[in-house]
Amino acid sequence: MDKTVEKRKKVIYDLFCDELYTPMKFKELAVLLQVPKEQRDDLKKVLEELEREGKISLSKRGKYVKGGAKKLVGVYRANIRGFGFVEREGQPADVFIGEEHTGGALDGDTVEFAIIKEAAEKKSEGKIMKILSRGMTKVVGYYQITQGKNYGFVLPDSQKFGKDIFIPAEKSKGAVTGHKVVVELTSYGGEGKKPEGRITEIIGHVNDPGTDIMSIVKGYDLPVEFAEKVLKQAERVSKPVSEADMAGRRDLRDVRMVTIDGEDAKDLDDAVSVARKGEDYILGVHIADVTNYVQENSALDREARERGTSVYLVDRVIPMLPHTLSNGICSLNAGEDRLALSCIMTVDPKGNVVDHEIIETVVHVDRRMTYTSVKKILEDYDEEERELYREFVPMFECMQELSGLLREKRRQRGSIDFDFPETKLVLDEEGRPLEIKPYDRNVATKIIEDFMLLANETVAQDYYWQELPFVYRTHDAPDDEKIKALAAFINNFGYSMHIGVNEVRPKEIQKLLCRVEGTPEEALIGRLALRSMRQARYAPQNSGHFGLAAAYYTHFTSPIRRYPDLQIHRIIKDNLRGRMDEEKIEHYHAILEEVTKHSSETERRADEAERETIKLKKVEYMQERIGEVFEGVISGMTKWGMYVELPNTIEGLVHVTNMPDDHYDYDENRYEMAGERTGKVYKLGQKVWVRVIDTNRMMRTIDFEIVSEGEREDGEDERQADSQ
Repeated sequence: MDKTVEKRKKVIYDLFCDELYTPMKFKELAVLLQVPKEQRDDLKKVLEELEREGKISLSKRGKYVKGGAKKLVGVYRANIRGFGFVEREGQPADVFIGEEHTGGALDGDTVEFAIIKEAAEKKSEGKIMKILSRGMTKVVGYYQITQGKNYGFVLPDSQKFGKDIFIPAEKSKGAVTGHKVVVELTSYGGEGKKPEGRITEIIGHVNDPGTDIMSIVKGYDLPVEFAEKVLKQAERVSKPVSEADMAGRRDLRDVRMVTIDGEDAKDLDDAVSVARKGEDYILGVHIADVTNYVQENSALDREARERGTSVYLVDRVIPMLPHTLSNGICSLNAGEDRLALSCIMTVDPKGNVVDHEIIETVVHVDRRMTYTSVKKILEDYDEEERELYREFVPMFECMQELSGLLREKRRQRGSIDFDFPETKLVLDEEGRPLEIKPYDRNVATKIIEDFMLLANETVAQDYYWQELPFVYRTHDAPDDEKIKALAAFINNFGYSMHIGVNEVRPKEIQKLLCRVEGTPEEALIGRLALRSMRQARYAPQNSGHFGLAAAYYTHFTSPIRRYPDLQIHRIIKDNLRGRMDEEKIEHYHAILEEVTKHSSETERRADEAERETIKLKKVEYMQERIGEVFEGVISGMTKWGMYVELPNTIEGLVHVTNMPDDHYDYDENRYEMAGERTGKVYKLGQKVWVRVIDTNRMMRTIDFEIVSEGEREDGEDERQADSQ
């Protein structure tokens, strides 16, 4: 907006602030301001602008008065492109905040804002009026001394913090150019003034092994070390299972059971057992009884609650509980007596749970199995592996049978199965990526997934109908706007979705994923469908799980690594032991709102940190492959270029400036990039060959350029000549 309009706004607003001003209609206001009739449209625009900003409002009688915009409170989430969104607790839709309306707010700030544009279908727009509290007090970044000056600057790692931070020499802690540092903000800056801070920690030099990951750990403020008090308490409680511990528990040590996990798993918190009883299956899901060792409000419990979850980064695990517990007495290690909470279900041939019991048990795992080994037995029919585990093969085959029934039942009710290959990274001793490949699910991973899902649903339904305080895993229906965008997008590939009145059923998304299975666009459409979903969260109220098409769902199966599961076990045990009196019920009602909110936040933090470490290693991997050519699929499009995904899950950008053969325009309705002169068209899902031309570790970006058929053939000829 130009300076003339801003001056007019100030003059008019000053009038509203005058004590003598009384509410008046538009014509009266125009006369008072002596605005000629031919300029009254301009006056109306100025008034509309002041109204959008919440400075004035129009009364029901059509009179203009000062203020009146409803002030709302939420948490601001910044986007790297300058704009952002405000999240409001208990509200499904975020409010869009344009770059000009952010009011200097940073990612994570709690803000007061006003709605300046209500929208029924798209997101409402707002303006930040006031910053109530800062969410970001520390920043991690790259330190650089200004040559010949007694100060330096920190370039933040987070692209959401868009300004360099001024560091006076006396607050630099002796850091030199190239150090990755933690900065405590002392000033957030302002108009024409940079934020200021003091360095509180030097993480290491940017080129030192491990500094990159530790910078991400510090950037997300992930707790790494355990306090001495917590470690000592963990050691004190880590005693072998005694007769006293087993008192009052069902003894299942003679029941044949196994754990099935990845080769490198150390914290084994679930074991499974399956047997036939007539036509029915008796499925036991046995979960480590962590609450026996982590008493409520103890130092261990407070630490676990604060951490919320274990964090799985590419080169390390930051556990929720000390290893003495998580890898020791709480881990269902084969050949050891362990305390457990067991959910034992009777499942009929149609996959229905016809009976169940949730009980405290003592178990003794017979074998520690891996996904690879069970896959060899069931999928590859490996004779050597089948002979090695001969006595367990019938149980594994029974598990496979039951898993198929459960999966089919979920499919029939409309459960969405986002079966994407995750990224598997192989690193050397110094953390350099040697190999990046998709980590596909197999028959063994699906068995465990199916059994855990059933146990979670069974426990959630049981406690819902008991009407006791509980922790649910909820997943709300998707945002209408995103679903409509997805429906418009898939039309380009000849697919359609049935969307009801302001709602979509999970079965529609499941049908779509089935239709695209095996097509070139499968991964692309699947990922876009996933992005259109809301984020699952923990809550003390049950609202169902949209993605699983489940009326009741919880997280019961991983108390070693997730605090909500630990909290659920505590509730179950209080109930089983007859301690769930009015006082206990009131206690849980009082704490669960905050416990679930904090757990959802720590889960999001852990997910983001994990994604950042994966992105970083992908960039490092491609840094060594600049100039190399790969085949990929166009996975995304914007006006500034095309994103291309390689089979190993790495994604890079072909920027329009790196498409020199023509001027390309992006048609957002057709999701394609078209050349003005040549008429060449690039479409989403199209296979292309690309060359790696640049990487940026700081920005975590990879740049590609399109390789023509001729260039690719010439390159192939050169490689063959070199090999001869």
